[in-house]
Amino acid sequence: ALGNKLLVGMTLLPPVVILVAGIAAVAAAAVNPPSDRDVQALYAAAPAVAGLDPKEAVQGFIATYFLILFMLIPTVVPLTMAIYSVIGEKASRTLEPLLATPVGVGDLLFAKSLASTVPSVIVTWAAYGIYLATVISIGSRAAAQAVTAPRWILAIVVLVPLLTLLSVNLGILISTRVNDVRVAQQIGGLVVVPVVGLGIAQVTGRVVLDNGAFLEMTIVLILLDLAVFWLARLAFQRENILVRWR
Repeated sequence: ALGNKLLVGMTLLPPVVILVAGIAAVAAAAVNPPSDRDVQALYAAAPAVAGLDPKEAVQGFIATYFLILFMLIPTVVPLTMAIYSVIGEKASRTLEPLLATPVGVGDLLFAKSLASTVPSVIVTWAAYGIYLATVISIGSRAAAQAVTAPRWILAIVVLVPLLTLLSVNLGILISTRVNDVRVAQQIGGLVVVPVVGLGIAQVTGRVVLDNGAFLEMTIVLILLDLAVFWLARLAFQRENILVRWR
């Protein structure tokens, strides 16, 4: 029971923290005008907002920055769920009955993937919906345009499920080779790095995610999802897992 409560807390905490922090940051920017030094630094770091009213520019930048953090939810939350679905079940002795059934490995992994993917996607979409509605209500026009930009809506709708599947399958793959939850989380956490790097490059204007780049990212993520699932299926050998983890 304690493990289930901990898992629920770890699932809900990241989106709640990001949502509250994002709304608070946009609200604070709407009330407190930025200094000239902050404005110049912002224009230099993010050419995309250069020329806008300082207060609008700051709100637009903050709103976009927190959209990047929303893209981290599908990499962090499902990873924890997937790792616990293998290592946690093995520790609680609930995995052996599943491995003893005639269910195929591919079917078992697919079911575990869905069990971790669906809640994570729903949580991310719900958090984004609340964030979008709140920013439109209290933010500037630049902030509203940032959260309703087609590329970000497509990213939330399309890339979030693909990133979630990638994180889940990586978690399952790592869990077949590692017996400790914390070690598995540390290894799987590396999936966050490219997401953060790409998001920062997008916000600062170093990289522009046009339609072509978006299509390429979608194709790459689909291929990665298939490849990692295939590797997880190969690594998830029920006999070896039962013998090695006794």
